[in-house]
Amino acid sequence: MENTEEKSQETHPEVQEKQPEPQPQPEPKPEPKPEPVQEKKPEPKKIEVKQPKPKGPRFMSGAWYNKKYKILLIISIIILALAVTQLAIQYSTTGDYMKKDVSLTGGTVITVYTQEQFDIVELTATLESNLGQSIQIKRLQDISSGKQIGLSFESQINETLLEQELEDILSIEITEENSSIEVVSSNLSESFYQQLITAVLIAFLFMAIVVLLIFRKIVPFLAIMLAAVTDILGALALANIFGFSLSTAGIAALLMLIGYSIDTDVMLTTKVIKRREGHLNQRIKSAFKTGITMTLTSLIAVFVAYLFVTSPVLKQIFFILSAGLLIDLFSTWLGNASILKWYCEKKKIT
Repeated sequence: MENTEEKSQETHPEVQEKQPEPQPQPEPKPEPKPEPVQEKKPEPKKIEVKQPKPKGPRFMSGAWYNKKYKILLIISIIILALAVTQLAIQYSTTGDYMKKDVSLTGGTVITVYTQEQFDIVELTATLESNLGQSIQIKRLQDISSGKQIGLSFESQINETLLEQELEDILSIEITEENSSIEVVSSNLSESFYQQLITAVLIAFLFMAIVVLLIFRKIVPFLAIMLAAVTDILGALALANIFGFSLSTAGIAALLMLIGYSIDTDVMLTTKVIKRREGHLNQRIKSAFKTGITMTLTSLIAVFVAYLFVTSPVLKQIFFILSAGLLIDLFSTWLGNASILKWYCEKKKIT
C-alpha cells in the first residue's frame, strides 16, 4: 500500500502539496532625513538715514520761523514808525522834513583855503552867536594825504556880512587867491528842489506801475511798495540824525536808492509767488541767500567809499545809500518776506 501511495504521488506530481510562496516583504520606508537646521541670519540693523540739515539761515526754514514770522513783521513796522516819527519831529521844529543846504534853500557859500586848524564846534557857535543865523562849516581835506586844505562856510546870510565876520574871526584877509564865493538864489534853489522831488515821485510811480503789471496781485504789490517807502524814509531819518544837510546830490542818491531797494524785493516776490519749486520756506530761504549777498556786497562797497572819500557831496551820497541799504535788510527780510508768507498761507500756496 505504501508503495502504491508513493507511486501515485510520483505519477501525479501536481497533487503534491504546494508550498506557500513567500509573501514579498514590504520595503522599509526610508527614514526621513532630518531637515537641515537653518541658521537664523541676524536681522539687518535699520540704518537711520539722517536728513541733511538745511543750509543757510535756520530761522527761514524751521518751525521757529513758522511761529515767529509775524513778530518779525512787527519789527519792520516799528522801524518805519520810528522813521516817520523822526521826520515829524524834524518838521515840527524846523518847518521841513529834512535839513537842506544852500543848493536847496539858497544862500552863500564861502570857501577859505587855509591849513590852520580850528575847533569846528567852537567856531560854529561863535559865528551863529554873532550873526544870529545858522551856519554850516565843513572841513575840506586832500584826498591823498588827508590833510586839511580849507574850510567851507554855508549860510543864508548876506555875502558881504559873512565875509567880514570871517575875516574878523579867522584873522585873515579874504581875497580871490585864498577863497571862492558862491551865491545861490533862493528862487533858483527852490526850483531845483521842486524838480528833484517831482523826479523822485515820478520814478516811484512808474516803478509801482511796473511792479503791479508784473505780479498782478495787490498784496505782493503793497508789500514791495511798503519796503521801498521804509528804505527811503529810514535813510532820510538817519541823515537828519547824523546831521547831514541834504543837497541836490542827496536827492539824486534817493533816486539811486529806489533802484537798489526794489531789486531784492522783486527777486523775493518772484521766487515765492511765481515759482513753485520746493516748499514755501525753502523758496524764501533761497531768495534770502541770494538777496542778502546782493545787499551786503553793495552795502560794504558804498560804506567803505563813505569812510575814505573827503568830498562832502560824495560823502552825502554814500551815506544815504549805506543807510538805505541797511534799512532794506529789515524792510525786505523781516517785512516783505513775512507779508508774502502770510499771504501764501491764506491762499494755500505751499
